[in-house]
Amino acid sequence: MKPVISWLEDRIYGTGAPLIIDGGMGTELEKSGVPMDDKVWSGRSLLSHPEAVQQIHEEFIAAGAEAIITNTFAAARHMLEPGGLGDQVKAINLRAVKLAQQARDNAGQGPVAIAGSICEWAPSDDPRWFQPEAVGRSVREQAEILAEAGVDLFALEMCEQIDFSAAAIDAVLEFELPVWIGMSAKRFPGCSTLSVFDDATLEFENLVIALSGYKAMMMNIMHTPITDVEEALAIVKRHWDGPIGIYPESGYFTMPNWQFVDIIEPEKLAEIAQRWINNGVRMVGGCCGLGPEHIAVLRQALK
Repeated sequence: MKPVISWLEDRIYGTGAPLIIDGGMGTELEKSGVPMDDKVWSGRSLLSHPEAVQQIHEEFIAAGAEAIITNTFAAARHMLEPGGLGDQVKAINLRAVKLAQQARDNAGQGPVAIAGSICEWAPSDDPRWFQPEAVGRSVREQAEILAEAGVDLFALEMCEQIDFSAAAIDAVLEFELPVWIGMSAKRFPGCSTLSVFDDATLEFENLVIALSGYKAMMMNIMHTPITDVEEALAIVKRHWDGPIGIYPESGYFTMPNWQFVDIIEPEKLAEIAQRWINNGVRMVGGCCGLGPEHIAVLRQALK
C-alpha cells in the first residue's frame, strides 16, 4: 500500500474520483448528547467524552470518509487558555490525534488520511490573544504537537481575517507537512458581494487574493452555506489554479449549540456536489450539521 501522502497526492492531483472526507465532528458530538462549551465548543469533549469522539470518527470512516479531521478546531492555546484549559493544550491535542488513529485502525478498510484541524479564531474580548502575533505563536505550538503526534497534514479551518490567517499559515508552513487552507464565506442580506462568514464588512474575494499566494496542497471552501458555495467557488477559481475542496455547513450556530434547522437531505447534497465536481473540485465532504449519512450517500454517488 502506498504511503498516505503519496496516495493522497494521487487522489487530489489526479483525474479520478474525488477524495471524500468526513462531516462535522462537533455537531455529531452534540447530537449524541455531549454538552458543548461556551468557550471552546467541542474542545472539552476530548477530556470528558473521548470515547464519543473516537466512535464518531469510526462512523465517518465506515460511511466512506477517506480523510478525517481531528477534533482540534478549538484546541490551540489561544482558545483553550481563555476557556480555562491552558494547562491541557498538549494533552488535549495528543489525545485528539490518538483517538483519530485508533478509529482509523478499527474502521479503516483502506488508506485514511488524518488532518490536524487548526483555526485562527481568538476571543475578541481578550486583548492577550486577539492579535495576529499571539495567534501565530499559539498555532505554531499546536502544529508542533499535532505533527509529533503523527497527523498526515494540517487543515487550517475558517480563515476569515487576513492578518490572523497569514499568521496561522506562516506558522504551519514551518513544518514539513502538507497544508489545506480552508476559507469560510457567506452572503449577508443587503450586501452586493460575498463576505467572510462572520463579518459582513470583509469581502471574501480579498481574503482569497491574500491567501492564494501561499504554497498549499489545496484550497478549501468550508463551513459555508450550501447556497453560497458556487459563488465562492467562482471567486477561488479566479485567483487559485491548484486543487479545490468543498465541505459546507447546513443549519446554523447559536453559541454554544448548533441549530439543526433545514438540514439538507443527503441525496440533495450528493446531487449538488456532482456539479462542484464537474467544475473541477477534487474533494468533498461536510462540515457542521452534516453527518455520516451524508458522507455515505456522497461516497456511493461519487465513487
